[in-house]
Amino acid sequence: MKIEPATALVGDVAVPGVKSISHRAVLLGAIAEGDSDVHNFGRAGDTESTIHVVRALGVDVEEDDDHVRVHGVGMRGLRAPGEALDCGNAGTLMRLLAGILAGQDGEFVLTGDESLSSRPMERIAEPLRLMGAAVTTADGHAPVTVRGGELQPITYELAVASAQVKSCILLAGLYANAGPTVVVEKDAPTRDHTERMLKLMGARVQSSPRQAMVWPAERLEPLSLELPGDFSSAAPLIVAATMLPGSELRIHGVNLNPTRTGLLGVLERMGARVSIFNRRTLAGEPAGDIEVRSADLTATRIDAAEVPLLIDELPLFALIAARAHGDSEVKGAQELRTKESDRIESVTIALRALGIRITARHDGFGVRGIATRPKGGGMESAGDHRLAMLGAVAGLVSREGVNVGGAEAAAISFPGFFDLLESVTRR
Repeated sequence: MKIEPATALVGDVAVPGVKSISHRAVLLGAIAEGDSDVHNFGRAGDTESTIHVVRALGVDVEEDDDHVRVHGVGMRGLRAPGEALDCGNAGTLMRLLAGILAGQDGEFVLTGDESLSSRPMERIAEPLRLMGAAVTTADGHAPVTVRGGELQPITYELAVASAQVKSCILLAGLYANAGPTVVVEKDAPTRDHTERMLKLMGARVQSSPRQAMVWPAERLEPLSLELPGDFSSAAPLIVAATMLPGSELRIHGVNLNPTRTGLLGVLERMGARVSIFNRRTLAGEPAGDIEVRSADLTATRIDAAEVPLLIDELPLFALIAARAHGDSEVKGAQELRTKESDRIESVTIALRALGIRITARHDGFGVRGIATRPKGGGMESAGDHRLAMLGAVAGLVSREGVNVGGAEAAAISFPGFFDLLESVTRR
């Protein structure tokens, strides 16, 4: 797909509901007592995988556009289907589901596509074994086999900052024979969507920036939610509008959970003109409307403590740093190497092909900013949705446009991305 250069992004838009919360709403709705209703569901390839899997576990799910109703079967009502559960490309699904299945009767096999099967799964297998579940992996990767057992509470310190691993342990802790189950985050706080949703459902949860605790639960109350827009889906629009002179863009109803919006803090210190108004609460999460105008930027540095707050936006940061005055740097981001692609290498290769001065390092990258638009050219998404959207933004801000190979990968998280982007693009 060829993305032509643009002069500005102008207009008002909304983005689909938060993918991470959509996963959790379906998974937790499946084990609630009663029917859960989720509006502005973040429909995407990954979340469709979650609906498919819970249906295979015996849960009835109704769909009507962006409204999803999940008919919960109770805490221990999931049933082993007798065949593998295909998680597609969804790491959130595989890791969180394993925690829930550790409290069920039967044996469950979780598989995924080639990309998901390359991602590390011993991170969840180890703590679940410590709790008493029988969990096996294939040399540390999917397929993951889970046989539930009588679970014991544990206190577990995360070796890597990961909301998926934290959530897996907390969800298993709902089934422990006592409590609390405690997850300690020694390096940096991670996304707290699971803790917030469990509180909405009546579970006993305590959390702080460095620790999360959950007690066993006999039942979970059903959900009734309208989801805010996904910040990671809004981020490409924010970056493009900041880089294109004359832009004036408003994105309405965006999730502003502080564990997700690290990019805003980075852009602020770079000199971006981003403001937030109409703050409110949606689905137990902070939300608001974001207004973006173009700005000249200065270089900055991102270190390990900040990385978890914008892990999904670091590819976009590499692009916007290419237009900032000075040299920018990312350190402590080795987790990028275990995403849908090795994002340190794939982002470096992609942006270099467009004329951007970027250097890969073992735990991040360095970018030398220049005053002009990158030339453009061609790049591959490597099947990674973040790289497909990065390529689209790169095309808009380039001089000659960008041919994005594998652009369809954007549908993994944002099926309507290219149409929405075109609706506010001025050429």
